[in-house]
Amino acid sequence: MQCFLAGGRLQAGGAASIIRAMQHTRRLLELMARLRDPQRGCPWDLRQDFASVAPYTLEEAYEVADAIARQDFDDLRLELGDLLLQVVFHAQMAQEAGLFDFEDVAAGICDKLLRRHPHVFGDAMFETDAERAAAWEAAKAAERADRSERDTGLLGGVAQALPALRRAQKLQQRAAQVGFDWPDLEPVLDKLDEELAELRQALHQGERAAVAEELGDLLFVMANLARHLQVDAEDALRQGNAKFERRFAYIEQALAAAGRRPQDCTLAQLDALWDAAKANGL
Repeated sequence: MQCFLAGGRLQAGGAASIIRAMQHTRRLLELMARLRDPQRGCPWDLRQDFASVAPYTLEEAYEVADAIARQDFDDLRLELGDLLLQVVFHAQMAQEAGLFDFEDVAAGICDKLLRRHPHVFGDAMFETDAERAAAWEAAKAAERADRSERDTGLLGGVAQALPALRRAQKLQQRAAQVGFDWPDLEPVLDKLDEELAELRQALHQGERAAVAEELGDLLFVMANLARHLQVDAEDALRQGNAKFERRFAYIEQALAAAGRRPQDCTLAQLDALWDAAKANGL
């Protein structure tokens, strides 16, 4: 109850909700323990380990984000449950290995919330969002300093499994904290032109390894450009994907209505339908 009661700010009616949540959480933990029981459990669940479950954890997180993007809140409720199951699954395996348990996980995030919100749970006073952000980053830096040697560097702790564009922006944000950053947008645009020229040169030389390297550099600068524009690169690309899907679906539907297929058309004909999709606001 410490996490919920910190600062004595429990609202009326909150206690009943907490008790109910605790009951369902306890039931979920018991179900997971049964699934992993060596004598009575599920063979598939028993075969799993941290590495084999990790891809499912990522998948469930993306499905949560997808439900939010679609504003399907009933589906969001279900997907959040699936994501919670992933947390419980990992915690159960950790408990079996004598590493930690679900209570340790919950206690850790409660402690983190308390540390990172001294203006809510303590006496700190912040006048601006910039001050709050600076305090947040300072708390994160202190947490990184307490971790193992691999996380002591400035870029330590930026998860390898993050989507590449998001990880690029996080790496750049960390470096910017010590001044390793362009002061404004123009140098970023200049760097973009430079990397594009280097990609063209690698293409001309025909070296696949060099092409892949230069393309990676170009994408990294694109992520930096998004950061300077205060745009989440991952979200921007996700919206670009959705736009492409809408417009291509328009092409398929228009052709189907005429008894035709995309593969039966010329590129010019497909481009004309693409332009029509744009004109229709897709």
